[in-house]
Amino acid sequence: MQLTSFGAARTTTGSQHLLEVNGQHLLLDCGLFEGKREAAYNRNRHFAFNPKDIDAVILSHAHIDHSGNLPNLCQQGYDGNIYSTSATRDLAAILLQDSAKVQASDVAFVNKKRAKQGQAPFKPLYDAVAAEKAIRHFVTLDYGRKFPVCDGVTATFLDAGHILGSAQVQLDVQEAHRKYRLVFSGDIGRGKNDILRDPVIAEHVDYLMMESTYGGKKHEDITTAKEELCAVVKRTLEKRGKLIIPSFAVGRVQHIVYILHMLREANCFPQIPIFVDSPMAVNATEVFRLHPECFNDSVYEFLQTKRNPFGWEDITYIREVYDSMKLNDRTEPCIIISASGMCEAGRILHHLRNSLPDEKNTILFVGHCAESTLGHRILSGEKEVRVFGESVTVKAEIVQINAFSGHADEPELLAYARPTAKNHAKIFLVHGEPERCEAMQVALQKNHIGKEVVIPEQGKPIKI
Repeated sequence: MQLTSFGAARTTTGSQHLLEVNGQHLLLDCGLFEGKREAAYNRNRHFAFNPKDIDAVILSHAHIDHSGNLPNLCQQGYDGNIYSTSATRDLAAILLQDSAKVQASDVAFVNKKRAKQGQAPFKPLYDAVAAEKAIRHFVTLDYGRKFPVCDGVTATFLDAGHILGSAQVQLDVQEAHRKYRLVFSGDIGRGKNDILRDPVIAEHVDYLMMESTYGGKKHEDITTAKEELCAVVKRTLEKRGKLIIPSFAVGRVQHIVYILHMLREANCFPQIPIFVDSPMAVNATEVFRLHPECFNDSVYEFLQTKRNPFGWEDITYIREVYDSMKLNDRTEPCIIISASGMCEAGRILHHLRNSLPDEKNTILFVGHCAESTLGHRILSGEKEVRVFGESVTVKAEIVQINAFSGHADEPELLAYARPTAKNHAKIFLVHGEPERCEAMQVALQKNHIGKEVVIPEQGKPIKI
């Protein structure tokens, strides 16, 4: 077998890992790379391999940095199956359609400026039709069910506890006279999630491809983080400002909404209007309600015996652009949760442009922002940032709470890797910035987990 990582190698976006085994080509994930607009566009447009040569695709979960380039893959010639869980398929159907719309909107905006400068126009990577056609390639399997992928390779999905339907991909391989097991972690959840079940531990693993997003980092305690969230809400209310929460529409929005629901029930803060301003997040929340099989026992019981955990009298879900625009005219305190979490696209950009210059407001980040993204620049303390190509002054309070991350931190990744890789498996660290990968490598070696820990380089093949 040969492994080549064409994305999420020494970075956290664009997950794309090619396995060549028994003369066939198996692609794990096909995500969009997020970063500076033109560089990201060119990287996403041009694959480092021929899509027609791919024999099968396995998708770990629906987040755009893992699934977002599937329509482009299909329109460039891929005609095989895309294997996923059923919840991942339902979420991907929403995410890919939204991705197509966001691209069309962003490209139209950028092209107006390019036309004034005499530059050639961009074209979206794909449109809504291509996104819909890609969904037709999906074949869904439940957790724990083995299925043949290609010659000599059998796959099994194991719950990753990251977002609804997220999976580790377990591959049992027979190559010549040799048998071995490779596990691709996808994105691993923290465990003890407010909504989802804990990650499942794979057994008898020979090779482990593991995320390292938070190598060298430790998240805050979730209980402390909930108290901090309550304090941030109260502080913003006292300032008579708006609390803007950039958030991934799938998984993170629902988690934050659920926690705000529980905090409000516990009277942690006074009544305040809460708006989820993202059509994709609204649609994704409906998908959550359709897949209670992914919930942990407490949320499942709440749903069955009480009411919808994602909806109550304080919250309003917004679909229409007109209603979204009206939020910018509000002067009274409120909470606005909007996508995307890294502030690279979507309605959150309008809220940031409107809210960043006002010191009464608070911008609360509840997850990781990759380098080169607007979210990362804001978190880095830049006092002037560009939104829609225009300079915007940052005067709002900037807060980050990482405890709500859907990604395991270093201690949690060690706890996951220890029984999975033990002391004999070879570990490949992916989905992490260079310093995070290196920190995770040191931690694994220090704890004697795995016989060898490798950090793949983008586009450089590794023989297995």
